Amino acid sequence: MTAQAPARTTPDDASEVVAAELRGALRAQFTADQLHLRPIDLAARAHDASHVLLVPDAVVTAQSVDDVVAALRLASTVGRPVTFRSGGTSLSGQASGTGLQVDTRAGFRDVEVLDGGRLVRCGPGATIRSVNARLAPYRRRLGPDPASEVACTVGGVVANNSSGMACGTEASTYATLDSLVVVLPSGTVLDTAHPDADARLQSAEPALHAGLLHLRDRVRRDAASVERIRHLFSMKNTMGYSVNAFLDHDIPVAILEHLLVGSEGTLGFVAQATFRTVPVLPLAATGLLVFATLTDATDALGALTRAGARTLELMDAASLRVVQPSLAPTDPLRSLVLDGHTALLLELQADDGEVLAAATAHVDEVAAQLPLVLPVSLTVDPAERAALWTLRKGLYTAVAGARPVGTTALLEDVVVPVPALSATMTELDALFDRHGYDDAVVFGHAKDGNLHFMISPRLDDPAELRAFEAFTEDLVELVLRQGGSLKAEHGTGRVMAPFVERQYGPELFAVMTGVKELFDPERLLNPGVVLPDGPRAHLEHLKLVPQVDPRVDACVECGYCEPVCPSKDITVTPRQRIVLLRTMAAAGPDQRAAIEEDFGYDAVDLCAADSLCVTACPVGIDTGKVMKSFRAERAGRSGSAAQRAGDLAARHWGAVGAAARAGLAVAAPLPGGVLGAVTAAARSVLPHELVPSASGDLPGPGSRRRGGQRGAGAPEVVLFPSCVGGIFAAERGADGLLESAEGAFVSLCDRAGAAVVVPDAIDSLCCGTVWQSKGLTDGHRTMAHATVAALWEATDGGRLPVVTDASSCTHGLRDLGSQLDGAWAERFDRLRIVDAVTFVRESLLARLTVTQRLRTTAVHPTCSTVHLGIVDDLVALAGVVASEVLVPPSWGCCGFAGDRGMLHPELTASATAREAAEVAAYEVTRDGRLDAYASANRTCEMGMSRATGRPYVHVLQLLERATRP
Repeated sequence: MTAQAPARTTPDDASEVVAAELRGALRAQFTADQLHLRPIDLAARAHDASHVLLVPDAVVTAQSVDDVVAALRLASTVGRPVTFRSGGTSLSGQASGTGLQVDTRAGFRDVEVLDGGRLVRCGPGATIRSVNARLAPYRRRLGPDPASEVACTVGGVVANNSSGMACGTEASTYATLDSLVVVLPSGTVLDTAHPDADARLQSAEPALHAGLLHLRDRVRRDAASVERIRHLFSMKNTMGYSVNAFLDHDIPVAILEHLLVGSEGTLGFVAQATFRTVPVLPLAATGLLVFATLTDATDALGALTRAGARTLELMDAASLRVVQPSLAPTDPLRSLVLDGHTALLLELQADDGEVLAAATAHVDEVAAQLPLVLPVSLTVDPAERAALWTLRKGLYTAVAGARPVGTTALLEDVVVPVPALSATMTELDALFDRHGYDDAVVFGHAKDGNLHFMISPRLDDPAELRAFEAFTEDLVELVLRQGGSLKAEHGTGRVMAPFVERQYGPELFAVMTGVKELFDPERLLNPGVVLPDGPRAHLEHLKLVPQVDPRVDACVECGYCEPVCPSKDITVTPRQRIVLLRTMAAAGPDQRAAIEEDFGYDAVDLCAADSLCVTACPVGIDTGKVMKSFRAERAGRSGSAAQRAGDLAARHWGAVGAAARAGLAVAAPLPGGVLGAVTAAARSVLPHELVPSASGDLPGPGSRRRGGQRGAGAPEVVLFPSCVGGIFAAERGADGLLESAEGAFVSLCDRAGAAVVVPDAIDSLCCGTVWQSKGLTDGHRTMAHATVAALWEATDGGRLPVVTDASSCTHGLRDLGSQLDGAWAERFDRLRIVDAVTFVRESLLARLTVTQRLRTTAVHPTCSTVHLGIVDDLVALAGVVASEVLVPPSWGCCGFAGDRGMLHPELTASATAREAAEVAAYEVTRDGRLDAYASANRTCEMGMSRATGRPYVHVLQLLERATRP
């Protein structure tokens, strides 16, 4: 069996005629924005985090329950399957399918906190991180704590019965679910929280209601079934359907509700889920216990668990060898010669300092009796704790990122009873040796007997595929012989579906088949998932990983980058940009040409290139930088016409700024409609990348930047005012009394007694971001040398810090070193570049007196504040200005991205939509308007002002006014 290329695969051999019939029916039902039929759309949305690839005939972005019902009915009419897709972080192939894919991520993100945080009602498209952010003020959180919480969604958590590192089985999705709103394959919509939910189920679905009672009684009458269920579900277990529901619940609607948990989209669509939350324990102590042998470590689990360990993460010797090079030279683990050693990462959690101290003392007493090879002490220091967790969480990054090009980072998980853990790991190591997986690492949730392991096979190599098949057979035999489950957390999917019957036996497998038949007699939903299409289904439709670019080849398609991407709701995401490159590399000429036709706009032009993706990527890929390189290719090599133009602009930047101000001065008196019409006409004949889309919300011209010293005495800081602030006038508030960001910084320094110097040539200088974003490398180098030369002189050889009044400029200045070499690079390294927000907080705030405070301020952190690590500084300054600081939970990059917001306003409109709605919701509860709206970058302020209709200003403008005498 060979791996499938990333092209359309139709395992049921449905004809193109049927697929065309489906598309035609969908066109009549859904808007163009909701329906995705282009080759680029289908290829981008086919990939998830698993090693399975099936390409749909069509994708619908559902915005409501009615949309889901309509999609199900249309697919049923033409006989094509339906797959629900949300975060796409699943590892077992459950989010990949042919027929119709229903994307539920974009339209179902609502989160409602209930009962003081003890309950939370969520849409299936909300990420776990976003739900926990809403719960944080109540000191509550969701019970399941999957490692993928940054990207995985509520829908996926319910579908896979997610758990995690600390929740065990007692706080899993199944255990903490309160109620569901579900859409059944027939189109019936049921709210299980309704007092008459069971009667409504019986009325709407009498056969399903009666069938559930029949299966309940069948399971309960069979003592062997009861015993097997009790045993398998005493552990983490996501293999097959949650048939423990037949023992745990009596009435059909409650059974139905819990069968949906872990059903992986094969029984119905979860349109809403309500959870019982768990308290956040804010205090923690963490330590790493290193043992000489695996048995020593597993023998200690009982004592450490009884001592109160909240988590016990196991790392085998191979894992420790992976992380050893990243340790500090003074770390004793760095020099330890590893031979069978095993570590346990232990954490205690508490809500009271005295309780934590007592628990720590108890663990220290227990640890003193254990055969440890290195001394251990539990630490409460956040930095030290983070470093310890990096050891565990960095394993995935280190192994996946270093795997050979073309291999698959295949992460699997199994569970066995804790007493069988040591024997299982020993035999597992032997399987790795036998089947040639020398690079395998094993880690996991030892307290739960849950092991994760990663191997890196080449699934397009017939010999390696045979080895993988043999390894899988041996793994199944080992885990089942030890009384375990073949899936603990990651779901059955397609990759373990052929082994469900072997784990549960014929009787319970027949019950599961009966469950599927009751809910979905047409096998409409996700056929081949949970219940197999055949005995070798786990070896079919395997995804190729062709080499395309060293900068992205390490991508494991996990999707962690997607929630932070500003283009996620309008076009493709970083993951999708990479999978499109892979698809084109493996595709035939026709498919490649069809995707390339749209790639330039969808992937390159509408990339904000903010590089937030790298902050979320577990293997450190900066897709934004790669898209900038595509823009550079468009501009041509050094010396091309475009590159010469960029270099000319860099050499005459002062004149360019003056021309821009003149243009804004001309445009300012024009009505917005007239200005928009003029630029629209120009954009109809000229490339959108050259002609901005202007409207009435465009600011007027700014003021020319001027060099020189401000204030008396020896200068304390060098100010590098942004050229954006010199081109666009600052928003000065409704009363016109606010200073510009540059002026505000100077005034604050004056009040604090700090003299400021501005480079003499400032009006011809820039941080270089505009050239970098457009791929104009010649101009970027020219500007880098000019700017660094001026800063070197102004800072007295690096003695004074350089401060900028726009976060994107701070970020851009810090990147100038990439354009320098030799002595210039050495000089650049001696410059200290600080954002104005941080400088004011750290160096000026103690010398300022607040004389007037606002009541409420909304804050928009920018992508650059994230990269700079100064979001806390921004929020802190806002807290000085106002009594209440509101940071919308959905904040993210506004997509204005320098000039993207003018060249492609559709990007900014999409990127800011949810944040703007949250700002409006805040206003409703606070007399219809907030006192101020703040950020830290002029173009981002323009983007948010456009999105909300409110005047966003730099936080320093507010602070300057708040500290006036």
